[in-house]
Amino acid sequence: MTVGASGSATTRGPVRPDPGESEPGGPGGPTRNPGQDLGQDFGIHPDDLPDGLVVADETGRVICFNAAAARITAVAAAEAVGSPLERALPLEDLEGRRWWALTDPYGGLRTRFGQPERNLLLPGGREVLVSARYVRAFPQGPVRRLVISIRGTEARRRTERSHAELIATVAHELRSPLTSVKGFTATLLAKWERFTDDQKRLMLETVDADANRVTRLIAELLDISRIDSGRLEVRRQPVDIGTAVGRHIQSFTASGQSPDRFLVRIQQPLPALWADPDKIDQILGNLLENAVRHGEGTVTIEVAPAQVKHVDHGHTERPGAEHTHADGGAKGTAVTVSDEGPGIPEESMARVFTRFWRGSKRGGTGLGLYIVKGIVEAHGGTITVGRGPGGGAQFRFILPVGAPAYLA
Repeated sequence: MTVGASGSATTRGPVRPDPGESEPGGPGGPTRNPGQDLGQDFGIHPDDLPDGLVVADETGRVICFNAAAARITAVAAAEAVGSPLERALPLEDLEGRRWWALTDPYGGLRTRFGQPERNLLLPGGREVLVSARYVRAFPQGPVRRLVISIRGTEARRRTERSHAELIATVAHELRSPLTSVKGFTATLLAKWERFTDDQKRLMLETVDADANRVTRLIAELLDISRIDSGRLEVRRQPVDIGTAVGRHIQSFTASGQSPDRFLVRIQQPLPALWADPDKIDQILGNLLENAVRHGEGTVTIEVAPAQVKHVDHGHTERPGAEHTHADGGAKGTAVTVSDEGPGIPEESMARVFTRFWRGSKRGGTGLGLYIVKGIVEAHGGTITVGRGPGGGAQFRFILPVGAPAYLA
């Protein structure tokens, strides 16, 4: 292994002997195994690796310190290469004990072949994930190479923080309705004869509403689990999107909203749409509820035919833009929901479809639009957010017409 001009190292010797072959110091005399030279055979340079790689020789001196290791540890490769391992990588465990003195890779048990990944501390208390592999010349022989992998903890911290936020949100959202249900049922059981029929009805209606709230939260959590794991099932059937929109508007007007607040525009003829009716209802219900609760003025729903391109969901959606490829497309249906309220600030549009985004007004779990995006993309569609003609928020989703497999 030789050191390049940048201070990092390139593999030149064998990484590990094949069965039946031996290395210098092993039985059978000194032989080389050039077939294991990754740098020459596969064109892999240590700096190409995504994780930090540190390699020490049989004397404990660093012979490889790649670019990722330098970035994670904030130690220049030129300073690390040639230094004793303890000086180049002064790790401590979470109790403040020096890691290399504690594990003693060169003088410890000869049956040990490495250390599993664990959290260790760099100088200054910065946490990293470290694992080690002991490369021996032959079983139970001396350590020839000590190969250390280093990873930052940022991605894991983000995941843990997301899970903690989800648990805290669920606990908060469950506590309120369950407290209400418990209080009203306990009161009714203890003092049933003291209440009039109207009072009993009001209490039971409140209990029913709170039970529905808990049911919706559990359904949201199940949807998130399926979206994150890629197991969200779409059961396609013929869907009349215009009828579905009308059904939701009737539900809002029955609950007290003025019919004049809604304006529906449907451009005919629409292509036949095959989608999951329940999930389409979930999308429409969420978008309309957001427009009614957080918007102002007239809520406009437009349904029109659209051309669907091949979409790359690997890119982050920009507000008001769709990432498409120009190599063909298909018929689809576009649904636009807009209001005349204050709208969504430009700086917040990139976070609208993330978990726990609630905007300036609190309320709800902040999971609805994340689920909506997951459902739309499970149908092969796209959803974007922008500013409507009236200045409020405008959500637009496009679904390909689709078809069940047996009709394709």
